[in-house]
Amino acid sequence: MLPKFEYYSPATLSEALELLERYGEDAKIIAGGTDLLVSMRDRLLKPKNLIDIKKIPDLRQIEYKEGVGITIGAAVTYKDMLEHPIMEKKYRVLCEAVRTIGDIVLRNRATLVGNICNASPAADSAPPLLILDARVRIINKNDGVREVPLERFFIGVKKTILKPTEIVKEVFIPEPPTNYYGKYVKMMRVLSEDLTVVGVAGLAYRDKGELIVRLAFSSVAPTPIRVREVEEVFKKKDMPIDKKIEEAVKISSEKVSPISDVRGSAEYRLNLVKVATTRLLKELVGVV
Repeated sequence: MLPKFEYYSPATLSEALELLERYGEDAKIIAGGTDLLVSMRDRLLKPKNLIDIKKIPDLRQIEYKEGVGITIGAAVTYKDMLEHPIMEKKYRVLCEAVRTIGDIVLRNRATLVGNICNASPAADSAPPLLILDARVRIINKNDGVREVPLERFFIGVKKTILKPTEIVKEVFIPEPPTNYYGKYVKMMRVLSEDLTVVGVAGLAYRDKGELIVRLAFSSVAPTPIRVREVEEVFKKKDMPIDKKIEEAVKISSEKVSPISDVRGSAEYRLNLVKVATTRLLKELVGVV
């Protein structure tokens, strides 16, 4: 049973911001609720007020501008995303990760922005968003909108830079590089519908002949992380590609800080990082 709370369903973003301003730390935003309601059931969170943003039209939009990028509103579900024609065409690595989250029933309700705001280290959407240079647009009643790189949005386990009176209005993902190849690898205990033991997203493309590679991980540190040092390795001119892969795997292994839990030991996770990263990098450079 959930703890008692007052429920609000604002029709506009302005109304939602007014409610947040009024209740502050005593309120929680709910969109899909697939994480929040579980935390409330388990008494990990006991908000006195729930502000449901699902019916706000401005937050249910997906807008794509060719050559600029795509904007995904806070109330857009995974189902909405996967059915949008541009997502599979331009942002397929993100779609690949989203399809690993829960089942169809959950994806009909859960939202991309909710997954980000929950700030789980194991968030499957985070690594693809990181390698795609996603930015978070945050709004409050008094200061308007500010835009923050997703890398700076996460600050700890289940913690973000969001203030009690702020809402993530939308996520913006820039136009991806032409002809890039991206892939998300999710290591789990079982074949489907399980939380991530190790997640790694990779992206590769060529810019004027130069190989560009990006890597990001989930479930191996207090927050999802992008290992930018790997990107510098692949820019080196006089290093054979197999040595670049070896160096990139070494760096990635040093940058992660996995823990032991019911899904696997720290040592097991570290080994998975090495194995998954090696396989992914070989696939990426083999395609591009």
